[in-house]
Amino acid sequence: MAGSCAAAASGNATATAVAHPRIKWLERMTQHNTAVRGVFPRGYDAARHRAAFFERPGRGRIIVSGRDRASYLHGLLTNDVVSLRAGEGCYAAYLTPQGRMIADLYLYELGDILLLAVPLQTKDTLLAKFEQFVFSEDVQISDATDAFAEIAVVGPDAPRIVAALGGDADEARLRQLPEHGNLRAAAGGRPVIVARVTDTGEPGLDLFVERPQAGAIVDALANEPSGAVAIDAATAETLRIESGVPLFGCDMDEETIPLEAGIESRAISLTKGCYVGQEVIIRVLHRGHGRVVRKLVGLVVDGEAAVRPRASIQAGDREIGAVTSSTVSPALGRPIALGYVHRDFIAAGTAVAVDGAAAVVADLPFVRSGA
Repeated sequence: MAGSCAAAASGNATATAVAHPRIKWLERMTQHNTAVRGVFPRGYDAARHRAAFFERPGRGRIIVSGRDRASYLHGLLTNDVVSLRAGEGCYAAYLTPQGRMIADLYLYELGDILLLAVPLQTKDTLLAKFEQFVFSEDVQISDATDAFAEIAVVGPDAPRIVAALGGDADEARLRQLPEHGNLRAAAGGRPVIVARVTDTGEPGLDLFVERPQAGAIVDALANEPSGAVAIDAATAETLRIESGVPLFGCDMDEETIPLEAGIESRAISLTKGCYVGQEVIIRVLHRGHGRVVRKLVGLVVDGEAAVRPRASIQAGDREIGAVTSSTVSPALGRPIALGYVHRDFIAAGTAVAVDGAAAVVADLPFVRSGA
């Protein structure tokens, strides 16, 4: 299904085999980027309407402890960390003094520690920088990537599926978790940290479990009688792109200003105090009225195949940008893409071309949750 970011996404899910011949045929079609309008692969349909699960080996995990942990990170990151209470969390970015991204990350305040889920390729950089700026603060930083596995359960039935693992968090409590809300629980007698997530495009729950116990959790998910369907990296990537959620290392990198990627409403607090890169962000927002030279947009493309990685986007004879992620949308039956274009071409409905194929700028998300 997925095109330009399939390699990056392969770090975010594990493959699954499906026996039914019809499903195998559909998977072959989507692997060759051929859209079948109105007919959805089993795992994709499960994620949209019931529940699906996948592992996240592309994530690193960092634990920050000590009584000053929140105020310390508050001064470094773009969002309001110091106001988080136990069971709450947020999405944030860590910037250079020039306002460009070092990483994006998800923070979960557990009451005694902050758990950070970060892009794996940025984990070592973040660890080094966090350690570098600890002076007299009571802050301890540790790498928990190898200690924990991270399993996503997504779709409208995710709370029921997780509750059915035999834990002490009931379905009602899981459904009431706000975005980034988290709790400690037990699943099948195994300790687990549960966090509410939406980055796959469908509301779901991430399970952080001690790595030796991960296999048992995956088996329990796969064997639950009315349970979740395992999905592969390409399917998870298609869900993400359809939902217009940018991925660091693909749609965002070390040259990206958060406002270009459109994550400011989720990742940046406009009421907190100073953080690294704040002057640039405030200058763009206040003096520049939020205008940046380029913006991440959605594109619906004519044809049947997902467009190639870094495909050129043109308006007439002018090159105005490039594709960052692409796939074929089962819901739309068309190739779709995320890409950066010059700010003069960001309006929905603007006609452009992608590697010569007719395309149109589209509002995000392409597909809304539950569609």
